[in-house]
Amino acid sequence: QVQLVESGGGLVQAGGSLRLSCAASGRTLSSYAMGWFRQGPGKERELVAAISAISWTGYSTYYADSVKGRFTISRDNAKNTVYLQMNSLKPEDTAVYYCAADRRRIATDNEYDYWGQGTQVTVSS
Repeated sequence: QVQLVESGGGLVQAGGSLRLSCAASGRTLSSYAMGWFRQGPGKERELVAAISAISWTGYSTYYADSVKGRFTISRDNAKNTVYLQMNSLKPEDTAVYYCAADRRRIATDNEYDYWGQGTQVTVSS
């Protein structure tokens, strides 16, 4: 079993930055795909960014069009932690952000195996 705990959310003004962290316990995450999802008010949960498990070619990443060029996903396998650096934040980025882990090498759908409880990000205009 994998436990995921997100941190780093909060209130920020438009144009500001936040870095979310997702600390895992229970298993080593190096062989898991990791993703960050978000669910805004009245909206469905959506995949924001994903990063693959390590392979001989390195890592693969995926970003939703709405965050490309602004958000960066990264992982530190030694710390069993995944990060989401969010820059140039917009009010429409306001949502609860969830970290997720999956046993596949890369996962860009919603069918992740393990989920955190979420952290609130609020961007004021």
